[in-house]
Amino acid sequence: MNQTSRRARQRLLALSTREQIESCWTTLGELPEHHYVRGPETGMAMLKGRAGGTGNAFHLGEMTLTRASIALGDGTIGHGWVRGRDRRHAELIALCDALAQHADWQPRLERDVLTPLADVLAASQQRDAATAAATRVDFFTLVRGE
Repeated sequence: MNQTSRRARQRLLALSTREQIESCWTTLGELPEHHYVRGPETGMAMLKGRAGGTGNAFHLGEMTLTRASIALGDGTIGHGWVRGRDRRHAELIALCDALAQHADWQPRLERDVLTPLADVLAASQQRDAATAAATRVDFFTLVRGE
């Protein structure tokens, strides 16, 4: 995973579990000085949907969301959001976001954290696809020739 965009990085970190991130995180070693700007805080977010993906928007319901913002010693700010109530998960995402904005940390973060997480996520998606394919039913219509 080379030069992951911020959006793709945030998505990958949010879809990974806290345990997966922490297992990769230990390889980074000593982290720079950092402190909370906000949070971690848990609240609710309204989900919107669209009928058929293109119709009028409607309120689907609410989801629990945890967010955190962390500033490094030099003032770089990182943000993290994750569904659910896992405060540490949101904190790790915010730290990754802040570190990824530094040229000296970005390659290490890619190599030691993001690439292994992307591999785990891809393997999980392949397992899910194989499970779904195993239960797939093909329906077809026989046409009588008259």
